[in-house]
Amino acid sequence: MNKKNENVAVTELKPVVKGFEELEFKDDFMFGVIMRNPRYCKPFLETILGIKISNIKYPKTQETIDITANSKSVRLDVYVEDEKDTVYNIEMQVTINKNLPKRARYYQGMIDLNILEKGEDYKNLKRSFVIFICTFDLFGKGRHIYTFENRCLQDYEIDLGDETTKIILNTKGTMDDVSTEMKNLLDYIDGQASSDKFTKELETAVKTIKDNERWRVEYMTLEMREKELLEQGMEYGMEQGMEQTALRMLQVGELSVEKIALYSGLDIEKVLELKNNL
Repeated sequence: MNKKNENVAVTELKPVVKGFEELEFKDDFMFGVIMRNPRYCKPFLETILGIKISNIKYPKTQETIDITANSKSVRLDVYVEDEKDTVYNIEMQVTINKNLPKRARYYQGMIDLNILEKGEDYKNLKRSFVIFICTFDLFGKGRHIYTFENRCLQDYEIDLGDETTKIILNTKGTMDDVSTEMKNLLDYIDGQASSDKFTKELETAVKTIKDNERWRVEYMTLEMREKELLEQGMEYGMEQGMEQTALRMLQVGELSVEKIALYSGLDIEKVLELKNNL
């Protein structure tokens, strides 16, 4: 993966709401830690795609993509490549998000832009899979798997050939549309008991991580950092709200600076500053 953009990305905050002992495989932290190990990540991909992969490699532990200083950055849950330089991005989604299709499109575009050096030929773009594992049925059709590729609307047999695939998995599927291994894996992600060799291995990995003091400390550190960011965000939001209230009062022009400061909760100096900037 191209390393030209390694700025620290600011991403959507996902507050930690579970204690360390309560974590399941589908939780962001646990999923990310387990998928760092090719022993689990490789068969995970093989089960989803129904293919055999010789080996996988990790360009970075957790890929952060930041194209320009003004762009929205993305931090990918799992980003790996195989021996054929095919790129796989796997994301766990446990909360309903109707914007998921456009998020998948955005991820795909950012991955492609980050692969190519400036002026490099488009032929160097790699085959890629963006995979979302959802604990809900985004499309409400009962399928376990929804696979999307670019095809001609007038003739579905014509594939655009851009080598991009987006897959949205549904752990709540009701159709008989996947292999037994795949069904067992989705059931396990959905919270059901391990029922085959691979899901039992995943469950063992979860227990092993919970017994590891290093991961416990890292999780607690992450929890504290996210709480601090959340509190900072709330404080910033409150301050912005107070300023907006004061601005509206100033625009009406019926109250003194002193009363506006009293009603908005701002200092008189701040209200005067806002007034002078009108």
